[in-house]
Amino acid sequence: MRTRLITLMLLCAAIFTLSTGCASHEAGTTASAGSVNPSAESTAMAVHITDFAGRSLAFSAPPVRIAALSNGDLNTVYALGGTLVGRPTSSHVAVPEAESVPQIGTTHSIDLEKLALLQPEVVLGNEPLNSKDIAAVESVGSQMMLTSANSVDDIKRQIELLGALLDKTAKAQELIQELDARIAQLQSAQPADQPRALIVYGAPGTYMAALPNSISGNIAELVGFTNIAAGYPSLENYPQYAQLSTERIIEANPQYVFIMGHGNPEEVTAGFLTEMERNPAWNSIDAVVNNRVTVLPSDLFGSNPGARVMEALDTLQAIRSKAAAP
Repeated sequence: MRTRLITLMLLCAAIFTLSTGCASHEAGTTASAGSVNPSAESTAMAVHITDFAGRSLAFSAPPVRIAALSNGDLNTVYALGGTLVGRPTSSHVAVPEAESVPQIGTTHSIDLEKLALLQPEVVLGNEPLNSKDIAAVESVGSQMMLTSANSVDDIKRQIELLGALLDKTAKAQELIQELDARIAQLQSAQPADQPRALIVYGAPGTYMAALPNSISGNIAELVGFTNIAAGYPSLENYPQYAQLSTERIIEANPQYVFIMGHGNPEEVTAGFLTEMERNPAWNSIDAVVNNRVTVLPSDLFGSNPGARVMEALDTLQAIRSKAAAP
């Protein structure tokens, strides 16, 4: 009788342990974007994402086959400890591990045949540029997650969202905390005076002034420059930029001119510098007189730098510090 009783007790204990363990596994862990919108939730079994366009995406597990259409997303994925099966078509990649990854086009032109061959679970695209491509991407069996980066806060939200997607929430929070600490350090060390700056964004055939609501404009203000284009009317199709006005630029007399290019940055930059040389009015502004016309790295300022935004901040801070030195 005693042996039977002991056996029964052991059996009950085993059943209790098994049921408790199953319940714990099903509950999993949750990573949320908190008050940030877009948001994400992840568990050991599933990931639910709300992207920058307010679209809901669901995955049965954190995706491992990921493709990115911008270097900013590429930088962030690798900074979080992830990898890609498809990367943007680009001659320059800041992450050596990604150089051998197949190229799939850009936010402006996606190679759907390559996507169909690579079969990524999710493609990282831009809001609003890639909204029109959602159906095409879904037709080859992938989901598209849209993000945007018009400010450092946007990049922090991107990091948080991708951290949840990859089940790397702890690493995402670490990157965000490092970025917040660096910004606080930069702002605490700023002198009272804020030099006037013009930020020129060039694409083939056109030049625009970057506004404060652009990523480059936001970085410049965080570092301590005053954007002379802050009051310029934004362009309808490019609300982060404004038409260049020589008259207004001469009147504002910027102490610094920053130039960044997109598409073919070297050609775009050379074209703008030539235009400046041809226009005598530019020769009178402080930035030209004092040789403070700087070409910014296109991969940090001409597009979303992603997790490399710290490098962009430090690049402008070095110029700002030099200006403040006696």
